Amino acid sequence: MPSSDRPQSRRAALLEFAVLGLLHDGPLHGYELRKRLTTALGIFRALSYGSLYPALRHLVDSGWIHETTEPATGSSKRPRITYELTADGKEHFQDLVAASGPDAWDDDDFDVRFAFFSRTEAQVRLRILEGRRSRLEERLANIRDASQARRERMDSYTLALQQHGEERAEREVRWLEELIVAERRAALDPGPAAYDTTDITTPQSTTTNNKE
Repeated sequence: MPSSDRPQSRRAALLEFAVLGLLHDGPLHGYELRKRLTTALGIFRALSYGSLYPALRHLVDSGWIHETTEPATGSSKRPRITYELTADGKEHFQDLVAASGPDAWDDDDFDVRFAFFSRTEAQVRLRILEGRRSRLEERLANIRDASQARRERMDSYTLALQQHGEERAEREVRWLEELIVAERRAALDPGPAAYDTTDITTPQSTTTNNKE
């Protein structure tokens, strides 16, 4: 399988994972890829073409996607490039979605991984959800300990921010617990109602004000 040993930041790796996931449904051109990344995934809200196209080039060079140049038509002076997942790319994407280590529990990583849960095996989804819950429970305990230790020295704004962080973590923990129950229920009785999440409310996302 073609590959590249180019060192990557975690954010760059997440971007490439998301591109492979989006192309799994069918070919897309660069504009449509950027549009879907910025509207569906908060971490890429400020994604620029200056960040997207190097990622696409790396995926092409790695043999995971193929590009086709279409002639310019109408008033457009630029040819349009369409990107499509290769057989090696599909295999690579399956390897990526099968991973369930601690990186998948982090804020941005979890958000992107969750967006492609429909293509992730049930046992992997469950491990990621349980790992994320453990990470949030640890964070919640740290917030409470810090609040208890410094409460008397906090001004009203800092205290309000601390309480907001605690409430947000609590909401996500409850949400994760509901999803975990649904996954376990589906494993025991994989019927049409197994993933009935009617009563599950998506919590506020983790901070997505990252800049490209």
